[in-house]
Amino acid sequence: MRVVGAGRVGSAVAARLRERGVRLDDADPEIVLLCVPDRAVADTAAAVAPGPWIGHVSGATPLAALAPHERRFSLHPLQTFTRSRGPEQLDGAWAAVTGETDDAREVALALARALGLRPFELADADRAVYHAGAALASNYLVTLYRAASVLVADAGAPAEALVPLMRRTIENGFELTGPIARGDWETVEAHVRAIRERRPELEALYRALAHATAAEVVA
Repeated sequence: MRVVGAGRVGSAVAARLRERGVRLDDADPEIVLLCVPDRAVADTAAAVAPGPWIGHVSGATPLAALAPHERRFSLHPLQTFTRSRGPEQLDGAWAAVTGETDDAREVALALARALGLRPFELADADRAVYHAGAALASNYLVTLYRAASVLVADAGAPAEALVPLMRRTIENGFELTGPIARGDWETVEAHVRAIRERRPELEALYRALAHATAAEVVA
C-alpha cells in the first residue's frame, strides 16, 4: 500500500497502518490512498499509473476527481486532526466511505476498519451536503467559540471557562437549556442590545443562531 501526503491526516493514517503491520511505500501497491488537499486530488490521481485501487480522504471531492482510474473509492475520516497528536486520533471516529461498485465499497470498508474507524456508506451525490454538516459541527464550532470568547472577555471573565460548558453540552446529548428554551425573549433582547453596544460585528451571528435555535424549539 502507498499513502500519498504527509499532512495532518496522512501522517496519522500512515502511522496507524504501520502499527497494524501494513507495508507502506510498496513499489507495486494494491491500494494508493491520496491524503492531499482537495485542490490537489485530481492532479495527484492523474500522476498515478492505472492499476491499483486508488482512493482519497476528502469529504467534499467527488470520485470523478480520481479519473482516469476506474478502481476508485473515497474514505473520509469524520474527525479533526492536529500534528501534535498521533494515530490515536482515528480511534472510534466515524468514516464516510464511497464506492461505485460493491468491490470498491468493500475495499473502503475494510480499510476504514483497519484504521480503527466506524464506517458508513455515503452516496457520491450527497458529498457536498454531508461535508457542509461536518464543517458546521467542527470548523464553525471554532468560530462560535472565538465569538463567545470575545464577549465573555469583554465582561472580564476567562474565555477558557467556556470549554467545560461546551463539553458538558455535548455530554448531555445536546439538550437545549438557556433563555430560548425557557421562552425568555426579554433576556435574548438584552443580549442583542449588549452585543450591539460592545461588539456590533457579532450581532448578525447572534441573531441568526437565535432564530435557528427558536425554530428548533418550536419544531
